Amino acid sequence: MEDVHSVFKDFKTEFPEIQEKNEALGLFIHEHGGPLDDKTRWLIKLAISAASRHQTAVETHLRRARDAGASEPEILHALLLVIPTCGFPTFMESYRAYKAK
Repeated sequence: MEDVHSVFKDFKTEFPEIQEKNEALGLFIHEHGGPLDDKTRWLIKLAISAASRHQTAVETHLRRARDAGASEPEILHALLLVIPTCGFPTFMESYRAYKAK
């Protein structure tokens, strides 16, 4: 996977063994955790990131969702689903990242 944020490169350099195990766990869960297709998994990860206000992850998962074939309406739908549970301001933080990319 290509690094989206430079701070992640720094982390990988400083803690290579932790990063390796973390990436292996994430990959295993992503690929073998259940029946969802790749695009759906990235849309869910995008919504989770938006709901938790993790902007770095929002930016990363926006890119990964697009790379997995998610359309712009699908991405916007995933972000809009954040509003009823987490509120409009939380949605707007991720929407800002969406509009910037």
